[in-house]
Amino acid sequence: MAKSLKDQNNWRLWLIVVANAIFFYVVQQANEMRLDGLPALFKQIPNLLPIGLAGVVATVLNTLPTAELKATIVYWRWNDALPGHRAFSKYVGRDSRIDQGRLLKAHRGKFPIAPTDQNAAWYKIYKVVRSDVMILDSNRIFLLLRDYASLSFLFVFIFGSAAFYLIESKIVVAQYLGVLILQYLIARIAAANAGVRLVTNVLALKTATGR
Repeated sequence: MAKSLKDQNNWRLWLIVVANAIFFYVVQQANEMRLDGLPALFKQIPNLLPIGLAGVVATVLNTLPTAELKATIVYWRWNDALPGHRAFSKYVGRDSRIDQGRLLKAHRGKFPIAPTDQNAAWYKIYKVVRSDVMILDSNRIFLLLRDYASLSFLFVFIFGSAAFYLIESKIVVAQYLGVLILQYLIARIAAANAGVRLVTNVLALKTATGR
């Protein structure tokens, strides 16, 4: 049986959790943002989060936020956060691959206006082309980066709070928090771009194939 897109991303999310746990451990042990804490780290690898438990933690953390909350974390919108809600009002004219004339004909000469209607119309097209390799790849990347952004957001609070209790130097804590926030912002921007790319890829494929 073929793995779902989420299943394909699980090991990558596990690596993200492990990498963040290891980085926190290095900062805590060295009490400063230096790589010279790595040798001591590798000697104490058995003391770190067990591999099996890390996988469970990654799964639990990833299921804490709902899909709607994940969209909010990525797009900074409380309502109608997904780019599909702006597929026709904002993104359809930003991709030269999309034949707007053909797309208009498919919608009887008028694109939907309300965000919920736009998302519904876009999703209807998506269901037709979702098995295409390009769409599968775009969706997998979006789901991975969306989940990474959500995990990074949680790390700011989980590892950030732990740092306040376990690391004496407030300068180091501030530096560490800065790294966590930067990680979230980068993941969030990448996820937002991937979501828009998925939307435009679906519309472009629709107009190119007529499906």
